[in-house]
This record gives sequence, structure tokens and C-alpha cells, in this order.
Amino acid sequence: MKITMLGTGAALPDPDRAQSSILVTLENGKNYLFDCGEGSTRQMVKANINPADVPWVFLSHLHYDHVCGLPFFVLSSWVFNREGKLKVFGPKGTQDFVDHSFENGAFRVDIQARAAYPARQKNIEAVRPEVFEVEPGLMYEDEDVKIYIDVVDHIPTEITDCFGIRMEAEGKVVAFSGDTAPCESMIRLAQDADLLIHECTFPESFLKHRAESGVGTFAHTSPLQLGEIARKANVKSLVATHFGHYDSTSPVIKRAAGNHLPVDLMGPERLDEVARDIRKSYKGDLRLATDLMRIDL
Repeated sequence: MKITMLGTGAALPDPDRAQSSILVTLENGKNYLFDCGEGSTRQMVKANINPADVPWVFLSHLHYDHVCGLPFFVLSSWVFNREGKLKVFGPKGTQDFVDHSFENGAFRVDIQARAAYPARQKNIEAVRPEVFEVEPGLMYEDEDVKIYIDVVDHIPTEITDCFGIRMEAEGKVVAFSGDTAPCESMIRLAQDADLLIHECTFPESFLKHRAESGVGTFAHTSPLQLGEIARKANVKSLVATHFGHYDSTSPVIKRAAGNHLPVDLMGPERLDEVARDIRKSYKGDLRLATDLMRIDL
């Protein structure tokens, strides 16, 4: 299988990183999309993947940097002549998000206008995603894959669930954290995985700043904690992702981040700190994600 890191950034619009999105492509050509942040569709096209050839989307949670690219993906797939409905799997609230996005929501006028053309009317089902609001356990299964989820520690569950994901296919296991603080459920999902793709939103130095300033939440995983998770789960390979712009040199990003990040510490050298801290516990194969990074298993 091939894993393409479509987007490896976090919430701010980053000139160097799209928002969270991962595409898994099997040897038989089937495509499975995990999260759909801003820039996901453009990155698919850059990776030579037709958005209309991606039939399934699995959302880890409903923070905007993980889902705001979904309407663009759906509408683009329609224009790219998708046949039939996209299947969208996600936590409670996913149906409401989809209902407010398309024919009865934000893009109602656009869809009405384009549907006047016979070619678009012919595949109108493409803008009517079929939604499955899921719970922990086996989320999806077909003849090629099994996908399991469990609740992880990010958004309070009274608002919505946040899921970590385990995908089994072609004799391999790929686990994806979504966004989470360290938790036992993620270690279980990642146990003995061939590849763990895990968020690493802020380095230790930034977490210290955020704690002292009173700005930050503690619903993310630090590099030191990530090394421990990968070691405990006995994963063969680790990809750290969802970087919170701490490696950015963009003046715009620095101005926007000034109230919650130590701007004077921002820069590419922070990635060296991240790798060093992960390595204090985890000695296996390690990569720090970049957009359009390709991983073959």
C-alpha cells in the first residue's frame, strides 16, 4: 500500500503545509481518505489522484482543520464526474455538518446553478454524501480492509467524540491518532502497527510557554510523550505530523501566532528538537511529515 501525507499542518493557514489529511492507496488502486482539512483536494491532484476516485472519507473529529476541505472535495468530485455517493464516516455531528453544506445549506445556490447542466444533473448523487455516524469498534469493513476506531482524548465527549483509527489491509497495520493527548486507547489501536501516524502539535519548549501564558490546552501530544507512545505500542515505523506551525518562517504566521506561541523560538530548527525528544524513548524508524510525503508499506 501507499500512504500519501496530503496535509501535515494544524489550524492556521500555513504556506508550507495543508491541513490534516492522509490518503491510503491499496495495490488494487482503492483509495481511503482520512480527514479532509483545507488543501486536501488540491494535494490529491498534485499527487496524481483524481478526487472522484476516492469513495470513502473517515473523519477523526470535527475541528475545522480536519473537515473544512470536505465541501470543496465533494463539489470538486462532482465536477470531476464522480459516480454515485461519497461515503462519509465520522463522529456524532457529521450528519449535521453535511446537511448544512450542500443542497440544503451553504452551497445550495452553487449546486442549483450547476445542476442546470445535463452533465451535472446526471451525477447529482455526487453532492449527496451518505453519512455514517460511528461509535468505537469496527467502523468499516470490505473485502480489502478493516478499520477500527476508539475514542481518544481531545474534544470533551459531551461536545463530540474524537477518534483514533486502526486500518488493517494487505497484511499491514496503519494507525492514525487524529488529535489527542496521550491515552491508552491510542496505544491499543497502534499496538504492533507497521506504521503509526501521530500528531505532534507542539514541542516541549512551546508547551512550557503555553502553560505559563494560560493560553494552551493540554489535548495534544508532545514529542517526549509521542516517543513513549510509539515505544509502548511497539510500532515498526513512526510518522510525526500535525505540526502547530512552530517550524514556520512566515511573517504572517508569526504575527497571527504571537498571542499563543513563543514567536522568537519559531523556525525549522524546532524539528530537530522534536526528533531528539522522540528519540529519547523510541528507537525505531522515524519520519517527520512533510506535505506529499509518500510512504510505501
